[in-house]
Amino acid sequence: MKTLVINHPLVAAKVTRLRDQDTTMPQFRQLAEQLVNLLAYEATRDLQTQPVTVITPVAKTTGVELPDPKPLIVPILRAGLGMLEGMTRVMPTAEVGFLGLVRDEETLLATTYANRLPEDLTNRSVFILDPMLATGGTLITAISMMIKRGAKDITAITLISAPEGIKAVEEAFATEKISIKLVTAALDEKLNEVGYIVPGLGDAGDRLFGNC
Repeated sequence: MKTLVINHPLVAAKVTRLRDQDTTMPQFRQLAEQLVNLLAYEATRDLQTQPVTVITPVAKTTGVELPDPKPLIVPILRAGLGMLEGMTRVMPTAEVGFLGLVRDEETLLATTYANRLPEDLTNRSVFILDPMLATGGTLITAISMMIKRGAKDITAITLISAPEGIKAVEEAFATEKISIKLVTAALDEKLNEVGYIVPGLGDAGDRLFGNC
């Protein structure tokens, strides 16, 4: 797995504001969307294109477009929904699937409670959205599902990541031939004794949508 931590002053400044406990829910949503806008450009750098001819007001020219099948964006419910709009702004022609995963707080394993994914992902690029990569269990489950459906390549986009989670994902797919990439805005220090990222930013789902 290739891991890319985006080192950019705008990204770092927005992550800092996300961490602040005084950042309001509307501000948190806006910051998350803005961060994904910035991360998406790097995450989509290797997307394949095909040539297309267009006619400008002046002349005919050749450009590129995304070929079929179109990329699939998969937010992990519920927190990943806060990243969806930022991603679709960059890739408006992409399709969107949904995956609901919940982590058992004792075993730290992820189980599926909702699945709205195509059964066949052959030759498709998949972008998984999840604000936080902590233990890695959720992302490992999601990536495994995409591989089983035949995805061509998989990119996970997170706002913050813990080294333990990155290591777990790397080990889980060390022998896979498929291209797997992680794009994150920040690499944090560690996980605490209950599996939360330190310094982290709290519960991303609650900060995006409330604790109902």
